[in-house]
Amino acid sequence: MPKPYPSEFRDDVVRVARGREPGVTIEQIAKDFGVHPMTLQKWLRRADVDEGAKPGQSRTETAELREARKRIRLLEQENEVLRRAAAYLSQANLPGKGSTRS
Repeated sequence: MPKPYPSEFRDDVVRVARGREPGVTIEQIAKDFGVHPMTLQKWLRRADVDEGAKPGQSRTETAELREARKRIRLLEQENEVLRRAAAYLSQANLPGKGSTRS
């Protein structure tokens, strides 16, 4: 899988594409910057969503959601460990059959 373009580069290409002069196509701009025209189209759509011009989930929201999901998985794992430890300790403290206590 190719290495992703830096966000500064993507932002610059989007800025140039939006400010292009009449008659200059997206394909020409994409070729000038060495990216595929569909890639530039995707960046333009993503920028519209990020700026609130179109509905959708922004990059910030996507990153926050990804981090929240990681945190949830970690907490679920910790919860499972604690649940198992509690079950083990509750069985370890039970008196055995040979106990002389009354």
